[in-house]
Amino acid sequence: MEQKKALALHDLSAVGRAGLTQAMSALTAMGHQCIPLPTAVYSSHAGIPGFVTQDLTDWLSGALGQYEALGLRFDAVLSGFLSAPAQVECVRRAAACKQPNGILLVDPVMGDNGKLYKICTPELVDSLRQLCHMADYITPNVTEAAVLLDLPADTTPESMTEAEDWVHRLCERYETRTVLTGLGDETTVFTLCGQDDTVQTVTNPKIGAYYPGTGDLFAAVLTGSLLRGDLLRDAASCAANFVCECIRATAQMDSQPQWGVILEPQLWRLYDEGNFTGNRTVL
Repeated sequence: MEQKKALALHDLSAVGRAGLTQAMSALTAMGHQCIPLPTAVYSSHAGIPGFVTQDLTDWLSGALGQYEALGLRFDAVLSGFLSAPAQVECVRRAAACKQPNGILLVDPVMGDNGKLYKICTPELVDSLRQLCHMADYITPNVTEAAVLLDLPADTTPESMTEAEDWVHRLCERYETRTVLTGLGDETTVFTLCGQDDTVQTVTNPKIGAYYPGTGDLFAAVLTGSLLRGDLLRDAASCAANFVCECIRATAQMDSQPQWGVILEPQLWRLYDEGNFTGNRTVL
């Protein structure tokens, strides 16, 4: 079976395990070829003080021009952190390079824990909303889902019924399939998957630790699982289970949260020989 190719537009954070470092590791372990296109480079992710960064919009446009001239085609396009509204147009160009049955998965990175990131201007929010209309799948956390629904960023669903209603509204408004993350109570983490007027729930135990970059990792594994042909709920379960195992293992080690989850020893969980033989298993 021919190896699947995923074009990943995301930030490259050298220290802290976020963005492209997550996507490249996960997609490669799953047997796919990850073509990384950094939207910006960071000396560390933005949660570590003293970082330096460089926007790569012009370079990104030139790289896509080469791919267009070569006639390259990709099985998936994964859109993560975008540092400027102009980069949305780059994602549009990348999406035009999909295979006829390829997928565009948009992780609308805007904020977390009820707050927008400093870089997330009103213009960038509007551009990301437009991009979500193009997507086959979107993976907002609760904060991002609230913004996509024109609610204050610190709004949260008051019940699982309301959370399901949010998913229905996102699917209808953006005409896409939605995976909502960042929900939970004292013992359980919930992931809601919306597709075809149906919302399904994935549950995982709450570990009680927070690490940056786990949303990036979730979106990458979800993309890799969809490329394997998994149904949406199975793909979300694969992603949620892997992130949960990474958090569990990291919490047992003497590692500061700012360095992100220690995913390298866990990557074997994503490898599936059946990706090439056709005998599939799901984590």
